Amino acid sequence: MTARLPALDMHAHLDPAIDSADLITLPGVVFAASRTLAESDTALRRRDPRVIWGAGCHPGLARNHSSFDPEQFEQLVSQTPYVSEIGLDGGKANLPRQTATLDAILEILQQHPRLTSIHSTGAHDEVLAALTRRPIRGAILHWWLGTPDQTRRAVDLGCYFSMNHSATRRLTTIGQIPRERILPETDHPFGDRSAPQPRLPGNTASVETAIAAHYHITPAQLRTVTWQNLSRLVSETGCSTLLNRTLITHLAAVG
Repeated sequence: MTARLPALDMHAHLDPAIDSADLITLPGVVFAASRTLAESDTALRRRDPRVIWGAGCHPGLARNHSSFDPEQFEQLVSQTPYVSEIGLDGGKANLPRQTATLDAILEILQQHPRLTSIHSTGAHDEVLAALTRRPIRGAILHWWLGTPDQTRRAVDLGCYFSMNHSATRRLTTIGQIPRERILPETDHPFGDRSAPQPRLPGNTASVETAIAAHYHITPAQLRTVTWQNLSRLVSETGCSTLLNRTLITHLAAVG
């Protein structure tokens, strides 16, 4: 049964106005990250069987912090099992303001656990500090490029890690990520710029190949492992009632 599992893409960016017909042929199940609360509101009105739309507030956009509304964010979170993308971006100005927004989001997620994809570019220590202050269930560090020490701290915090084609080039230098904490992503159209064609949300073939080689298993075995990891995350967060029928069916296949 697990041989029929589709590819899994835990973080990609899709236009919430995309035609539904264009999503039917995607090569995998896609978790679609939203960058603003307005985009999230539009995305969460959709019902696409192969896409799980997220509620997000990208840390790299200054307007997200000046206009952040915790009540609106909590209302959006109530509609989806997936929060993405949130976090901190050390390459952008006003890290204290970003941190205040992240703290407010984490307080909400402590009350409403979700599968949560977290941006940490240039701010690995600061993100780990925020998760230490306000620990949550379901944290997934997306495109993680931390040091071995930072990776150990993230593992101790219970974090999962989603890796795209670009990130897999650093697998040997990041430190030991347990196999039961790894997940694939594309971060389309950003993290798959150097990936083989076709560069599409859901096409994690090259990612699966690289991660499987790192753990000395086959890509088919790795796919089963990552679906099992997702199943564990859903159980840890208790958000199964928010999943669509397609995702529930696939998770049932891995027990």
